Amino acid sequence: MDAHGDLVQGSWLSAVAMDATVRAGGLLQALTGAHTIRRLDVPTLTMQAALLRQLLLPVTLDAVGAPRSRQEWGQRFDRGCFSAQESEKIGDYLTHRYGDRFRLFDDKRPFAQVTGLLALSGETKPSMLLVPTIASGNNVPLFSTRSEADHLELSPAQALLWLLHAQCWDTAAIKTGAVGDPQAKAGKTTGNPTGPLGQLGVIMPVGRNLYETLLLNTPILPDGLEETDRPQWAWDERPATLGWKSPSGPEWSARPAGGLLDLLTFQSRRIRLIPEDTEAGVRVRQVVVCAGDRLTQTPQTEPYTAWNHTAKPKAGQPPHRPRRHMSGRAAWQGMAALLSLALPAHSDGPYTSLLLRQIGDLRGDEVLPADYPLGVEVCALEYGNQSAVVENAIADTLPLPVVSLVAADTWLRSALLECVEQAERTGRALDSLHAHLRRAAGGDPLPRDKGERPSARFLHTVDTSMRRLLTGLRTIGEDYDLLERAQDAWELTLYQSALREADLLLAATPARAVVGRTEKVNGNEVVFRSGKAAAVFHKQLNETLPRALDLRAAQREESLV
Repeated sequence: MDAHGDLVQGSWLSAVAMDATVRAGGLLQALTGAHTIRRLDVPTLTMQAALLRQLLLPVTLDAVGAPRSRQEWGQRFDRGCFSAQESEKIGDYLTHRYGDRFRLFDDKRPFAQVTGLLALSGETKPSMLLVPTIASGNNVPLFSTRSEADHLELSPAQALLWLLHAQCWDTAAIKTGAVGDPQAKAGKTTGNPTGPLGQLGVIMPVGRNLYETLLLNTPILPDGLEETDRPQWAWDERPATLGWKSPSGPEWSARPAGGLLDLLTFQSRRIRLIPEDTEAGVRVRQVVVCAGDRLTQTPQTEPYTAWNHTAKPKAGQPPHRPRRHMSGRAAWQGMAALLSLALPAHSDGPYTSLLLRQIGDLRGDEVLPADYPLGVEVCALEYGNQSAVVENAIADTLPLPVVSLVAADTWLRSALLECVEQAERTGRALDSLHAHLRRAAGGDPLPRDKGERPSARFLHTVDTSMRRLLTGLRTIGEDYDLLERAQDAWELTLYQSALREADLLLAATPARAVVGRTEKVNGNEVVFRSGKAAAVFHKQLNETLPRALDLRAAQREESLV
């Protein structure tokens, strides 16, 4: 980047090309050459979500426009890249129209920041405040090699990425009060929520290259973008009648999103990067981070989340709420939510994201081929202590057969959900065996929230097999025989892995468990012994994996011939 931090032409965005080489370029080069880029080269999936949401996608939408029908979407997909006319529009957008608004250190309009933002205390904070994995303020892990006394020197490219990340994922609670903000009191602002993405579990479809990823993340809008909808860098073009505060000033407001572009570029913080000249070049060592706009409600047009549907919501509450990811679970374990294509009729339940439903519709109209290698990236941050600290990051990538997203075609979707349920039931059977063996040996079952459970080890063991299964089924087309063979192989994998785990549990059980002991459970005397526990486990395993049972029986018959 130059002294102004030019996002359009500067070499700040690192990407992996289709030939696997890593190269850096500016925003214009990345978008017009999106078909030549396999993926963005950024530190975390949460940063990729922020970069796509806050910058790449809204620029594309505002410059080129959203497709108004599935047919138009399909024409863009079949072309495989931006047309010459679309590339010209992107170029004009990033140069003549808004080129001066994509400069990180501009004196008048620094990108995604507030010019001259000052804290009421007059103090600045270390740049580590933007990086949730580094100790800063309340976000201090028990063991850390850094403290607030240390400096983190961010290059302009790093500072930009973490700036966008903070606008999406920043922690909640107390923020520095800004000069010129009438809502700041005693030098601070309280009651701040997390950034918009921190309040949901992000689900991003990904394609074979950046162009297809952008297209897969583009909602089809029959009426186009709202006329008054503008991204944050063009806020001055929005009508001032609503009383909402400009993101280029220190004041903020609690408000709904004013359209898709506003939602994607929502400025949940008021930030100023402070550049310094060093021997290594321009670096950001200090920042000012203050309260920003508060999204009063996640709109139903939010493309990046699945939903929890409530059939009978309480007064004043919406029927749909963003669904969060669960820590410690692989993405495929949440397959039921990803493949929930219809609202539960009379009950509570999950409802998948707008983008995944759209992909299913595109396949249903044969706009997307049945063997398209769709990927799904899920990510989230897990907050603790009133959401003022980051406790964990959730990130996973999942291959997903496009056919499973077709609402009118249930055969593959049902099979996938059955495979996931079989893994979960087998894991529960192992946990039940473990609890039974502990009681037979004279102990107590593990508390629900403590200790390592056999199911966790088992699910980790079969994780690679599930991903291999999903990858293979992406090319299934309408080959029902292939699905049958895949389910047979999956059940055998579960059976063999479960037996290995069960053998380890039985081998670790002391001899006194053979005799066992008798306990009163719910007023009834129950005998716990290792032999009984093993018998119950094998019965549960056979009920859960009927194909594996039949295959083993057939193998035994063949061996006797």
